[in-house]
Amino acid sequence: MRRIISILLQNEAGALARVAGMFSARGYNIESLNVAATHDASVSRLTLVTFGDDAVIEQIIKQTRKLIDVLEIVELTRRDYFEIELLILKFNARNDSLPAFVAVMRRHLRGHVIDITSSGMRTIEFTGSGAEVDAFLADLLKVGEVVELARSGTAAIERGTGALAENDSAVPPMSAAVARGLVSAGGSD
Repeated sequence: MRRIISILLQNEAGALARVAGMFSARGYNIESLNVAATHDASVSRLTLVTFGDDAVIEQIIKQTRKLIDVLEIVELTRRDYFEIELLILKFNARNDSLPAFVAVMRRHLRGHVIDITSSGMRTIEFTGSGAEVDAFLADLLKVGEVVELARSGTAAIERGTGALAENDSAVPPMSAAVARGLVSAGGSD
């Protein structure tokens, strides 16, 4: 079964390598990995997608929690959550398939053409769940050729008011001023 795991870890050199190394050493595969600093520059949020039954996922969480850099870990697929992935691709639509290409873009409203070259190659941006990205790609392949693509990996967050670190003083909540960009996350106004 597909599982999404979200981890808060210290934003330090080697932290990501230790998490990935733990997965590798135990033979767990990471299908998707997305990591970036949070509103607190000293903390990163890592979201990964893996596959396993309940026992495997429980073991992954227990082993990951033991790593010194890990502040918090949660399996989001057991909760109500949002999942988004970014896809950017270069695409050549066959000339005889331009109406079908337009129909694909209309069916997938989260897709946007962000560039068209003089030769007609289109650069397209699409956001959605992993399944929505896969469906969009499958539809595009029926009307043309993917020249190149890049996928961001899954980013996910729990719905509602719950937060991964709501009880962890290591990650203070972001102030409204920081959220609006009025002051930097580390400074004062």
